[in-house]
Amino acid sequence: MPLHWHEEAELAVVREGSGTYRIDLIDYRVGAGDVLFIPPESLHGISCQKGGILATETFVFHPGFLGAGAADICASRYLAPLAAHEYTLPCHITADTPLAQKLTGIFDTVTTLYTRRPFGYELSVKARLLDILAALLEYGTKTTETPRELESAAAKLRTVLEYIDAHLAEPITVRELAALCFVSDGYFMRFFRRYMAMTCVAYINNRRLERAVALFESGRTSILDVSLSVGFHNLSYFHRAFKKRYRMTPGTFIRSVRVAEGQDGETDGRVRDTADEES
Repeated sequence: MPLHWHEEAELAVVREGSGTYRIDLIDYRVGAGDVLFIPPESLHGISCQKGGILATETFVFHPGFLGAGAADICASRYLAPLAAHEYTLPCHITADTPLAQKLTGIFDTVTTLYTRRPFGYELSVKARLLDILAALLEYGTKTTETPRELESAAAKLRTVLEYIDAHLAEPITVRELAALCFVSDGYFMRFFRRYMAMTCVAYINNRRLERAVALFESGRTSILDVSLSVGFHNLSYFHRAFKKRYRMTPGTFIRSVRVAEGQDGETDGRVRDTADEES
């Protein structure tokens, strides 16, 4: 999962395997039983070794759900400052600590509530999430100024990633992205690889492929149209990149989506011919 961010916070429990969480450009090596807390609007991504397994269960929730905008002592003293990043909470809690065991127990209760959904379950889920924040706050600290280098790098990366997502259908050059950061092409390529753990071209291709998958899953079946709409203007290259990433051709993927939705698994002739040609 490449670096990204959103307004919501995340709480994750590692159920199996091992890998690396990158949160605000700091790497955390995680294993089964570990707990991760990702604050709102934090850059974060996940990786694991090729052929490895990293299975996690995650809840994503907006600070507003917990009452960050309310006019009471809990909101003003804790929730609003948390949303404004005035507190630093632990991001990685290892499995061998009492805090991890406590958080996992609460997490499992939330999972049961959310799965069964009894009447009023939202109130119970909210109460448990507040319990989790209270437990984390015991180990939190007042936020100190982020080291200038990491703060600057995170700001530049957000600008670059936003630009890439907004222009996926268009040709994107390293020079354009470097200009956003006011650095040379060579420096930008080194900078991007250092913090993203992949080349800029690889990241753009991955994002385009992910967008293509989303379009196929939404019902689009013309491989050519999807290829062009996500920025692949060479159909053969799109097929090769898709097959390398997902180990199947786009046509096979479309048919698998239709079968999963209970359809007959057939696509129009244009899709079948293209898929067969590239298989």
